Amino acid sequence: MSRIPWHRDGPVAEPITQARTGLTQDVRGRQRRYIAAMLVRSACVVVMALTWNRWPVLAMCALVGGVAIPYVAVVAAQAGWRQQRGPRHALAKVHEEPAVRVPLEPTLILPPEHNPAA
Repeated sequence: MSRIPWHRDGPVAEPITQARTGLTQDVRGRQRRYIAAMLVRSACVVVMALTWNRWPVLAMCALVGGVAIPYVAVVAAQAGWRQQRGPRHALAKVHEEPAVRVPLEPTLILPPEHNPAA
């Protein structure tokens, strides 16, 4: 049984295309960044709770961090895929002729006839 390593110890191959990373890799990276930001936020909340009476300035800074970090984390997580896509190529303009309007003549609508004999 041969032992083939799962990863190579040599230099990493340089990419020859401008292809972006796969969606699963991108989602995994965004999830890791978001979880890291939420761990920092949790640490801010703990620091705020522990220092509220002794060092109120530090507690207020931790409170501001705990409030601001979720917004920054969501914006940073959503921005990752858009940054990798690059500029969009302009689509070819399709010039469609406007639909021809057919003028309709007025129509006389008669009420239904009542046939008492039937």
